[in-house]
Amino acid sequence: MRFNSETSSDGVREQLFALDEIPGALWTPVGATGTRPLILMGHGGGRHKKAPGVAVRARRFVAECGFAVVAVDVPGHGDRPKDEEYDRIATENRARVEAGEEPAPLIADFQALVARRTVPEWRAVLDAVQRLEHVGAGPVGYWGVSLGCGLGVPFVAAEPRVRAAVLGLGGVLASAEAAARITVPVEFLLQWDDERVPRAQGLALFDLLASTEKTLHANPGKHAEIPSFELDSTLRFFARHLG
Repeated sequence: MRFNSETSSDGVREQLFALDEIPGALWTPVGATGTRPLILMGHGGGRHKKAPGVAVRARRFVAECGFAVVAVDVPGHGDRPKDEEYDRIATENRARVEAGEEPAPLIADFQALVARRTVPEWRAVLDAVQRLEHVGAGPVGYWGVSLGCGLGVPFVAAEPRVRAAVLGLGGVLASAEAAARITVPVEFLLQWDDERVPRAQGLALFDLLASTEKTLHANPGKHAEIPSFELDSTLRFFARHLG
């Protein structure tokens, strides 16, 4: 693990790093020492490790809860080199949607493909970050919506260190088998008027989660219109289960 830069503001330290070819960002409290909870965040499709939806949440998790937060670029995103196979599939999918095909099955197939590579990468990132003195081997949480949900469901199902997860804006087609293996507490976000993931598929994914403690947060609006107050709920959720 190689750190490339470090900045700090408002009590939050941000370190950019590379783990082999994986670029990432780590946020921790300024001057932090010792073990603390860690949240791994998965960004959305076409986004990156420091996208506003990730960075704003990461900084609040650190500033208000004292957590550590890590996010890395998914293959083909951010500072990762372009992946010819992923680019080809994305181009073909756009053409098929423009020709009238439903986007949800195409998105699900693509997410399942990316997850096969991403899940072991994220587990390696956890290994490396938890070896750091200012993070340590504390409890782990996961946050991810949209692509972050499609990749996060198989990751949470495979990673026993994760004790709680916030997921959402995802459908059952991508991850039904993995969802049935998730037993940790889950907060699930669903946009009632989602134009990318049919409502029935989001509800079906929530229903398949095997967690005995799971909460559905359904709000009006389209795919990218999660209300800002849901961040407050997420903070309380992770503080309760990781803090």
